[in-house]
Amino acid sequence: MTISNTRPITPDLIASHGLKPDEYQRILGLIGREPTFTELGIFSAMWNEHCSYKSSKKWLKTLPTTGPRVIQGPGENAGVVDIDDGDVVVFKMESHNHPSYIEPYQGAATGVGGILRDVFTMGARPIAAMNALRFGAPDHPKTRHLVSGVVAGVGGYGNSFGVPTVGGEVEFDARYNGNILVNAFAAGLAKSDGIFLSEAKGVGLPVVYLGAKTGRDGVGGATMASAEFDESIEEKRPTVQVGDPFTEKCLLEACLELMKTGAVIAIQDMGAAGLTCSAVEMGAKGGLGIELLLDQVPVREERMTAYEMMLSESQERMLMVLEPSKEDVAKAIFVKWGLDFAIVGKTTDDLRFRVIHQGEEVANLPIKELGDEAPEYDRPWTPARVAAPLADGDVPQADVADAVLALVGSANNSSRRWVYEQYDTLIQGNSLQLPGGDAGVVRVEGHDTKALAFSSDVTPRYVEADAFEGGKQAVAECWRNITATGALPLAATDNLNFGNPERPEIMSQLVHAIKGIGEACRALDFPIVSGNVSLYNETNGQGILPTPTIGGVGLLSDWSKMARIRFAAEGETILLVGAPDTWGTHLGQSVYLRDVHGRSDGPAPHVDLAHERKVGDFVRGLIQDGALTAVHDCSSGGLALAVVEMAMAAEIGATVSAPSGDAIPAFFGEDQGRYVVTVSKAKVSAVAAAAVTAGVSLVEIGLTGGGTVTLGAARPLPIQQLRLAHESWFPDFMDGENKVAAA
Repeated sequence: MTISNTRPITPDLIASHGLKPDEYQRILGLIGREPTFTELGIFSAMWNEHCSYKSSKKWLKTLPTTGPRVIQGPGENAGVVDIDDGDVVVFKMESHNHPSYIEPYQGAATGVGGILRDVFTMGARPIAAMNALRFGAPDHPKTRHLVSGVVAGVGGYGNSFGVPTVGGEVEFDARYNGNILVNAFAAGLAKSDGIFLSEAKGVGLPVVYLGAKTGRDGVGGATMASAEFDESIEEKRPTVQVGDPFTEKCLLEACLELMKTGAVIAIQDMGAAGLTCSAVEMGAKGGLGIELLLDQVPVREERMTAYEMMLSESQERMLMVLEPSKEDVAKAIFVKWGLDFAIVGKTTDDLRFRVIHQGEEVANLPIKELGDEAPEYDRPWTPARVAAPLADGDVPQADVADAVLALVGSANNSSRRWVYEQYDTLIQGNSLQLPGGDAGVVRVEGHDTKALAFSSDVTPRYVEADAFEGGKQAVAECWRNITATGALPLAATDNLNFGNPERPEIMSQLVHAIKGIGEACRALDFPIVSGNVSLYNETNGQGILPTPTIGGVGLLSDWSKMARIRFAAEGETILLVGAPDTWGTHLGQSVYLRDVHGRSDGPAPHVDLAHERKVGDFVRGLIQDGALTAVHDCSSGGLALAVVEMAMAAEIGATVSAPSGDAIPAFFGEDQGRYVVTVSKAKVSAVAAAAVTAGVSLVEIGLTGGGTVTLGAARPLPIQQLRLAHESWFPDFMDGENKVAAA
C-alpha cells in the first residue's frame, strides 16, 4: 500500500506514532508549521524512548564513564577500553526485547546482528558474544515456544557469522510471561589508532549507503519498542526485522577492508530507526546538515514511499561519510563482497536535515533539534521501596541434601547446557573457558599470554526488593565473576530493562538502580562505557521484574594462571573467603526461600563495596601468584550451590564440615563478597597468613575427594545423582516432559 506524504496529521495519527500532544506542540514550535507525514515519522523515530532516552538521560548522566583505560565512553556505537600493547577492546550490550517476544527467532537473531554491527562499525573485529535471556514461567503456554525460537535465533545468527558465544544468562519468572528480555552483548578487538567514529566532518562530502538493500521489514520498530504491549500484539509482527548473517559477515569484511584505505571519514550502523537515525546522528554530532536523495537508496521492494524508506530497519546496512578521492577504491571493495555501495546524499553547512524523493522535498528539519534536543523528562518517582526484613528467627528448615537436589534441578539453577550447546563456543579458536563457569575467557589473538574475561549479571528479585542494593549487587557480581577467573575488571556496559517510566513506582526503580550501579562502579573502578535502556517492558499494565543487566570485561595478562570453577584434584583444602563467622546469614530473597519453600520475601542482601573490593583484590592476587587451584564466587544458592557446582564440573566430590550455627543460612545464605577456593595442603598456611595480612576473613571448611558431596551432617549426595538432577531439567522441559510450576 502506498502512503501519501500529504496524509492529514490527525490526533490519532500523532498518538499512533508514540508522540504525546505536548511533544507534537513542541514539534510545531520548532519547525513553525505542520510536519509532512514523513517528517512526523522522522520525529517519532528520533524522539521515542528507544532512541532518545528521554526518561533516563537525566540519570544516565550521573554514572561514572571515565577512567585511565577508557578511550571512548557512552555516545558512540560502542565503548572502547585500552588493554595494553596498542590494543583496545570494543564492547556494548543492548536489548531486542519487544521484537523477540513478537517473533522470537528473527527478534533474537537481529538483536545479535545489531550488536555485532555496533562493534565492527568502530573498526573492531568481533571476538566474543553473550546474551542475557529472561523468559516467563515454565508452565506458561508460550514459554517453551519462546525459548526454542530465541535460542535458535541467537545460535543461527552468531554461529553463521562466526563469533563464539562465551557466556550469558537464562532465567525464568512469571513476571516475564508477557514481555521476555533478550539482551545481546558483543566485544571486538581493534588497534588504539584504528577506531572509527560516527561524527560527520567536512562540507559537501558524499554520504554513502553500504550493505544490503532496504525493504519494508522493521518499519516503525523503534517506536514499537518504546510502547507497552496489549491484545494487539500480533499486529506488530511486521515491525520485526529479518536478518541475514552471511550478508553481515560480508559487510564486516568489507568494512574492515575499507577502513584500511583511508576512505572512511565517519561511519554509523543503521540500527533502530534505520536511515533516519544514522543520518541525523552523524550530522548532529558533527555540527553539519545532511541532504539525502532517496531515489539513490538501493531497495528490494517496489514503490516504497519516503516514509517507509526512512523508517525501515532492514538489517546489515551502514551509512558512511566518504573521502571523495577514495570513491572508486571504496566501491570496488563492496562490489567484490557482493554488497551495495551507493552515494545517497551529501553533508551540508546549514544544519538542516533534507530528504528528497522523486524530485519532492519530503522533509526539511533542524538536525540538531532532531539529534540532540529530543525531550528530556524528569519524571516523578516515589521514595525507594525496600522489602521488609524477615522476622527474627524466621529460618524455615529443610533437609539440607533434599534442598540441594531441589535447587540443582530447578528451573533457574539447573544446567544451561541445552542452550549453550546450540551456540558455537569455539569458533575462531581462542576460547579458553566455555559457558558454565564464572566468566567466559577468550585469548587475545597475536599475544602469547593475554586474554579477556566476560560476564553478564543481574539478580532481578534483589532489584525489586531494593533497587539501590540490587543495582549495586548486579555490578558487584559481574566484577566478582570476572575476578574469579583471575582477570582485572576493566569496564562495564549496562542494559537497563524496566517497565513504564510514566508510573512513578517504576521510575523509582530505575532511579535507585542507577544510583546503586553508579556507587558500585565508582567503588570498584568499573566505569560504564556503553549501554542501552529498554523501558515500557510490560503487557496490559503488568511490568517485568526490574532487570538492569551489567556486562563486564576484564584483562588477564597471563592466561596460563587463569582460575576455573572445577576442583583440580582430590585431597585439596576447600576455603571460604570473605564470609562472616557463621559462613552465611542472609536468606531474604534467596533461591532457598523461593524454590524450596515457595517464598519471595525479605530484603535484598547488602553489598559492602569496600569489603567486595578488598576480598576480590585478595583473591585475584592469589590466583595471579598461582596459589589457588579452583575458584568460584558465591551467589544464588549460596555456599551449598557453589561447592556442588565445583564438584559437578570436576566430577570430584567434597566433604564440608558442619557450620558452628544453623546449617540453613550457613549453606544457603546469599551474603555477598564471598568466594570458595581450593588450595593444595602444602599452601594452606601461606594462604591463611596472607589473609591475615590483608585483613580478609578465611576459613577452612573441607576437603575435595570421593564420589559424593557431603555438607555438614546432611546425607552424602553422589556426584552422578547431582549431575542427573542438574542436567535433566532443561532438556526435559523442552521435550515437554517437565511440568515444573512457575519459578
